[in-house]
Amino acid sequence: QVQLVESGGGLVQPGGSLRLSCAASGDIASFLHMGWYRQAPGKERELVALISSSTGTNYADYVKGRFTISRDNAKNTVYLEMSSLKPEDTAVYYCYARIRLFSSPIWGQGTQVTVSS
Repeated sequence: QVQLVESGGGLVQPGGSLRLSCAASGDIASFLHMGWYRQAPGKERELVALISSSTGTNYADYVKGRFTISRDNAKNTVYLEMSSLKPEDTAVYYCYARIRLFSSPIWGQGTQVTVSS
């Protein structure tokens, strides 16, 4: 069973930057796609960004131009570079992977990102 472990969350001031990492226990080059979701208190989990070998990258409108998703297949790790952070970016960020088209999604345990002065 593939496992995902996130790291890199924390407290940052508005306008600041953070980089999240997601280390997978499997060969991410073979995965259908990976990405990041987030969930703020009292809200539903929402998509942040996806990355796929076949379709490239996709971003939610609310992070376009501020966040960048990337991957290092040699390290089986996906990254989320976040800049120009806003208080509304505060949430638990979850790493996500889908290995095959009809396989169940895999989730990490989540990492807290808090944007506050």
